[in-house]
Amino acid sequence: MTEDRETRTLTVGALTRVEGEGALNVTLTDGVVEHVELNIYEAPRFFEAFLRGRAYTEPPDITARVCGICPVAYQVSACNAIEDACGVTIDPQLVALRRLLYCGEWIHSHALHIFLLHLPDFLGYPDVVTMAADHPQLVERGLALKKAGNRLMEQIGGRAIHPVNVKLGGFYATPTPAQMRPLAEMLRRAIDDALYTVAQTARLDFPDAEFDHEFLALTLPDRYPIENGTIARSAGSAFAVRDFADHVVEEQVPHSTALQATLDGGRYLTGPLARYSLNSSRLSPLAAQAAADAGLGPQCRNPFRSIVVRAVEVLYAVEEALRIVENYEVPPRPSVDVPARAGIGHGVSEAPRGLLYHRYEIDNHGLVRAATMIPPTSQNQGAIEHEMALLVGANLTLDDAALTALCERSIRNHDPCISCSAHFLTLTIDRQ
Repeated sequence: MTEDRETRTLTVGALTRVEGEGALNVTLTDGVVEHVELNIYEAPRFFEAFLRGRAYTEPPDITARVCGICPVAYQVSACNAIEDACGVTIDPQLVALRRLLYCGEWIHSHALHIFLLHLPDFLGYPDVVTMAADHPQLVERGLALKKAGNRLMEQIGGRAIHPVNVKLGGFYATPTPAQMRPLAEMLRRAIDDALYTVAQTARLDFPDAEFDHEFLALTLPDRYPIENGTIARSAGSAFAVRDFADHVVEEQVPHSTALQATLDGGRYLTGPLARYSLNSSRLSPLAAQAAADAGLGPQCRNPFRSIVVRAVEVLYAVEEALRIVENYEVPPRPSVDVPARAGIGHGVSEAPRGLLYHRYEIDNHGLVRAATMIPPTSQNQGAIEHEMALLVGANLTLDDAALTALCERSIRNHDPCISCSAHFLTLTIDRQ
């Protein structure tokens, strides 16, 4: 090694509390961050390829297997896209049931991330088991929220993991009023747990870090977006779902098996910060007040505060689920017919981690000719690399352990999609 070259290598065999495999490589020259690579080296899973030639009715079940934490997101985006291709609109009661099922996924997934994966970072614990010894009430209430979300998925979806009751046009079966009534009492209790969660996360100590990513998220005129919507952005005009590919382009980068996406050629971020910043005015009064009491303004650009935004979204999802349950009427039919026809369909929904886009091309025999799925984490990779460059550059005085911990925390802010990418971390800093 020459005298003017200093190399720091920080290595963590696997980043805990996310899923997948990858590495982060940072190169500095004369004290300036020159290059950042988020290297996701997990093998491709080929879902888009083996959907080709399958019946048009199969993607909702097959794509649910992409992720065990957010299977409903894949099912709903798939249903939205194929129903679009087939020119079908489902009944309002079935739309409400889909939204209820999706609320269950939001509640359980956000609660999992907040309490089991993210809170240990803020409270100084290596894992939730150690944290629970000192904060039993905190963990118990978090698990109660997660259980409520799972219960919704079991009732509407047939089971909590990879639901089996979802189909094109609706559901195989719909619940009776008697089956829905116990859910209402459970959700009323969950509101208290959700309010507690917002208050507790608001008390955490957050690093001062804001970033100028463009935000991309769904939006709706009358409610917070979950299961459908049009596409809004923070620095440009909104666009229709069918125009997604005209604005968002995926590229293969040499250092990663995962594709990276750009929005009209630029970096962008999807997920809770984007959703909240573009839709905070559409929160329920209780959730909006909780957000204000937690110190959130109309927008939030600090990714470390995403834990608070997620807590607000849990509260909203619990309230929204309770509203749907209390106003439930048995649909006149469990599903509408979705006759096959040749065409191209586009579908989106808001997975807990961000916007999830599906596109399907169907032939006149009802077979899938082409499939495209763009998950939120692949869309966020460019933004994550940008954040790493700025955070490392601003904290070069930290020792190896502290700098590695900061990078790990920053990655976990975005709750990388469990199956889509990225368990991590080997961090290499090359000073020249």
